Amino acid sequence: MKKIYLCLFLSVFSFLRISAQSNPSENPLLQKTNAIIGEIQKKYAPDRRTVRFEMAAELNATNKILLKGDTEIVLAKKEILEKMKEQNLDFEESIEILPQASLAKPFAIVRVSVANVRSAPKHSAELATQTLLGTVLRILKKQDGWYLVQTPDKYLAWVDGGAIREVDLTEKVDWLKVKKVIYTEFAGFSRSVSDPSQTVSDLVWGNLLQKVEIKKGEKIPKSMIKVLYPDGREALLRNTEVEDLEKWTQKTKISKENLVNSAKKMMGLPYLWGGTSFKGVDCSGFTKTAYLMNGLIIPRDASQQVWEGETVETPNRDFSRLEAGDLLFFGKAATDSSSEKVTHVGMWLGNGEFIHASNLVRIGSMDKKSPIYDDFEYNRFLRAKRLIGKNTKGLQVFSQTLE
Repeated sequence: MKKIYLCLFLSVFSFLRISAQSNPSENPLLQKTNAIIGEIQKKYAPDRRTVRFEMAAELNATNKILLKGDTEIVLAKKEILEKMKEQNLDFEESIEILPQASLAKPFAIVRVSVANVRSAPKHSAELATQTLLGTVLRILKKQDGWYLVQTPDKYLAWVDGGAIREVDLTEKVDWLKVKKVIYTEFAGFSRSVSDPSQTVSDLVWGNLLQKVEIKKGEKIPKSMIKVLYPDGREALLRNTEVEDLEKWTQKTKISKENLVNSAKKMMGLPYLWGGTSFKGVDCSGFTKTAYLMNGLIIPRDASQQVWEGETVETPNRDFSRLEAGDLLFFGKAATDSSSEKVTHVGMWLGNGEFIHASNLVRIGSMDKKSPIYDDFEYNRFLRAKRLIGKNTKGLQVFSQTLE
């Protein structure tokens, strides 16, 4: 009988232990720990798209709290540990400070026309953003051939190692200093130096390549220039397809007219979630690219772009104060029980019209009498912002990122 009671007791104990582990949200120790994690995250990493802060807590076999994860904020880790001790919580920690100490080369240069940057280190993960050939990235972490990188607009996501060349600080500085050209066609190909009929790779607008001198004796057509990829590949390009980067940055001027022209050059591009290139764009990738073509880097997502610039008043959806190039934001307005959600962005063209990426890049109208009136966007319009001539935290001059 005692054996039966003992077995029954052990079975009940095991069941309760398994239940506690399978319902961690109900465990008071984990609730306290998660509250601390949430408090520190809110303080140091309110937007985890731009600041790395990944923390989790679980109970180990001895019912002890295990803190694990990584962050680039040393103070964040320090405060979590201090608060855990203040509350007399018994814990172990495995929190890595980034960049990883094992990284011999903490920077990377994109070596393909468009690098797909994903939300997790696998090809099946959601496309978070894209970054262009010649762009310098900061590496925070390496995992199974994937790299957690930060783009010039501060966005954090994972890129496949095959799309980049790892470099150290000296190599990064060398790349920034060399004379470069910017590819100014929407799309095209570079050609082999030894056989111009053979392609080296595809190219899209905004790609950066090193311009190199033609060696004595090399038979290069006068209509071509010789370039070097970040990974050392040589190629030829037509003179008409590129422009000296320094000259391009000097002459590039952001204006209402230039923004409209740049935006319309993308008419008909397919919608691609996470896309920020001429291979496809999402709504914020479209506005981001239009501004980049005029020398200004703006944040990646619509919910980030909405915090930049200056608000343009649109009382009762009166759009008369808007100017070409202003950004229009759409989504769900705040209610008593929910906060505002910005889910879409477009660019004002004037005359009641705006251009945005929805199914494809296209023009709509806020004028109810127009044949292209967009009732759906009209009814979920939230606000408009003006970025031209403004200097808010998330705006960067493109040429300054090349120094």
